[in-house]
Amino acid sequence: MMVYKYNSVLTIAGSDSGGGAGIQADLKTFAALGCYGTSAITAVTAQNTLGINDIHPIPPAIVKSQIMAVMDDIRPSVIKIGMLPNAEIIGVVAETLKMYNDLTIIVDPVMKSTSGTDLSGNESLKVLIAELFPIATLIAPNINEAALLTGNHISNIDDMRSAALALLKYGSNAVLVKGGHLDGEVLYNVYADQSHTKETFSYPYIPSLNTHGTGCTLASAIASYIASGQSLVEAIAAAGDYVNKAIQQGRNVKTGQGCGPLNHGFKPKSLQKKRAKLN
Repeated sequence: MMVYKYNSVLTIAGSDSGGGAGIQADLKTFAALGCYGTSAITAVTAQNTLGINDIHPIPPAIVKSQIMAVMDDIRPSVIKIGMLPNAEIIGVVAETLKMYNDLTIIVDPVMKSTSGTDLSGNESLKVLIAELFPIATLIAPNINEAALLTGNHISNIDDMRSAALALLKYGSNAVLVKGGHLDGEVLYNVYADQSHTKETFSYPYIPSLNTHGTGCTLASAIASYIASGQSLVEAIAAAGDYVNKAIQQGRNVKTGQGCGPLNHGFKPKSLQKKRAKLN
């Protein structure tokens, strides 16, 4: 009898009680793109479409235990990392992932929510840069996060390209600077890696209030496409297209009174599987 396994992905992120970002957006994205989603929750938030009311970090030992429970059994090879609320949790996530080989790690360095709420204090930056970035396959900051990490203002695509190159010094294999917060009829994401590959991805601007969780969704979509066998650059291109269409399909939907979510399930794929190696 032939045995199969699902294309599995692990998200390490915070929980969004409103369902639009964080763990919830990641799991919706994994499912929509045919992957089996697993999770390790780093914080519980009280939030909705209007903003974040409260954040409760999970004890670092429990974060570590969640990661190990998934990795020692299901063993996804692709990891998406989102909100890490403090330096101690950042450190324990990096320490735990170093226990495992052959991982693809996609880091969305969540520092502010779409509503503008600070999610990670400046004291966490040192640990993020020193411990997590060097083991990352890709870090994917938005322009505000990239500006904070580089110390340079970003107002156009040339600034984005300079920021992407500057961020490579922190040791990740690749950087994707996301330009969704810039104004214009066309939006850009800029990619650079340690092999001197440079790519610019462009997308038409879609006017919509429903953009909560776009960064989480993009990173988890990249992880999903990699788990399904695509290269990093191919996955970034496909993920950008998925997010753009999810915004398009969700722009006329009313969810709450503020910034609503994307339509993650506008065209779901069947759960994908591949042949498993028998021990």
